[in-house]
Amino acid sequence: MAKKPTSPSRSSRHITSFLQMMTVERGAAPNTIENYRRDLENLEDYLTRKQSRLETANSEHLRGYIKSLLDGGYAPRTSARRLSALKQFFKFLYGERIRTDDPAASLDSPKLGRSLPKYLTEEEITRLLEEAKTDSGPKDLRLSAMLEILYACGLRVSELITLPQSAFTRQSGMLIVTGKGNKERMVPLTKTAIEAVNTYQPQRHTFLKKGQESPWLFPSKRSREGHVNRHTFDSELRALALKAGITKKVSAHVIRHSFASHLLDHDIDLRTLQQMLGHADISTTTIYTHMIGDREKQLVLNKHPLAALFNPEDDK
Repeated sequence: MAKKPTSPSRSSRHITSFLQMMTVERGAAPNTIENYRRDLENLEDYLTRKQSRLETANSEHLRGYIKSLLDGGYAPRTSARRLSALKQFFKFLYGERIRTDDPAASLDSPKLGRSLPKYLTEEEITRLLEEAKTDSGPKDLRLSAMLEILYACGLRVSELITLPQSAFTRQSGMLIVTGKGNKERMVPLTKTAIEAVNTYQPQRHTFLKKGQESPWLFPSKRSREGHVNRHTFDSELRALALKAGITKKVSAHVIRHSFASHLLDHDIDLRTLQQMLGHADISTTTIYTHMIGDREKQLVLNKHPLAALFNPEDDK
């Protein structure tokens, strides 16, 4: 299929040559080409204001440009994307001998920082779990069971959808989970999770072809893998969230983050949480401690022997 032609623009001949190279040699998508065009034209405008040009700009000009983006309120991720575009562009100019140097080679990307996990409140989780119980069709029972297990155990979505039938035994009250690196861990199940799975089990056969056997706890006759895939589960989860009146973006990963944040909020220790989540390194688990900052602060204000000397107004 022929590529959609890009719209006419005021780009300089060097930018146009670069974009043609990206299209023909790199096979860049039309949207990528348009993003590069806008980014490089924006840089060109900046250099014009600084009485410089693409052919003569130096590293200080380019650092000033990136700084102007950050000072102008652009997110570090946007600034990093623009820096990536200009790095490729000046590398192209150097390779084509339009320039004798590459002024972007020494530039560092803005620090993006570590994004904090998105999560639902306990009240939102309760609404989601209750909404999942309002219908009793086979798909509804399956979704309710999967959601109860997900929140009870904090599983990764890949761990949830590939749970074998043998992982669940109603007698033990534990779930055997195979995580990354084929490492097994045992996670306790809540009473409601056990009840949800027991309610779903008599309908499990409806997700199998007649006479078919399956090792999976949540099989699917429509998926190539033989079990529910992550796209189907996340799609059903999003629809459920809308029915529950939750406007936040909800996914399996958001439920896992909610599980971790809520347990920390109820005083679980990090080592235990690390084991339940299946993290190889506890440093991965510590990202959830952002949740407890306000609560810990309030505990200090309420319980510290010198609490009367603290002035809450100092923090405003």
